[in-house]
Amino acid sequence: MARLSAEMVDRARGTIALYPHPRSALIPLLHMAQEQDGWVAPDAMEHIAELLDLTPAEVMGTASFYDMLFLEPVGKYLISICTNIACLLNGGYELLEHAEEKLGIKPGATTADGNFTIEEVECIALCGQAPCLAVNWRFFGKVAGEGFDHLVDELSAGRLTEEIPPHGTLCRTRRAVGLVASAAATEAASGVAPVQEAPEAGTERVEQEKSESGEVQPAEQGDTEAAAGESKHVETPPGGED
Repeated sequence: MARLSAEMVDRARGTIALYPHPRSALIPLLHMAQEQDGWVAPDAMEHIAELLDLTPAEVMGTASFYDMLFLEPVGKYLISICTNIACLLNGGYELLEHAEEKLGIKPGATTADGNFTIEEVECIALCGQAPCLAVNWRFFGKVAGEGFDHLVDELSAGRLTEEIPPHGTLCRTRRAVGLVASAAATEAASGVAPVQEAPEAGTERVEQEKSESGEVQPAEQGDTEAAAGESKHVETPPGGED
């Protein structure tokens, strides 16, 4: 049970800085803890609470709510086998039984070498390729017994390390740009001034039409900074942190 390493603390502080309010970084920091240890350890939750000025109970309340966060150790490879309707009709339960026999464990258990944990899950949105499964949230479709055996052998031999990192590594792309809240949203949340005023709905189109017509626009606040090379552009980040 470890607190966050120095490297993870640096990443955590960088992630916190992306948000108008520190507590908004709670879920990304929980995923960092899981990336470090393969699960979210109690000491890590206490450390996250300190970084975000929250209580350990608040962190635990969030961590215990989401089924992608594990509060007990799991294997290096978490194999999630779908048994929802499409997979059920196409051999999902047969695949689950084969996995149990191949690995010698039941759902929720981990192999003695610590390499594999299997779990039975609901739909993982790959119905067109049923039966399907996910390994550390990397998806595989049309998996039968022989294909499952081959997948396990490849994982055991370390030949899929690039495609499938150890459990907890959700995404290896580092997020570097945050989303800016509108004035109304920020003020409603805490009464503080917004980081940047969002334009009123529809004004972007009006400004674009004026620009295309060649009409000279009056200087707006921030134009001077933009001209000096300090861009105000805010990119929309990909859908998640690792």
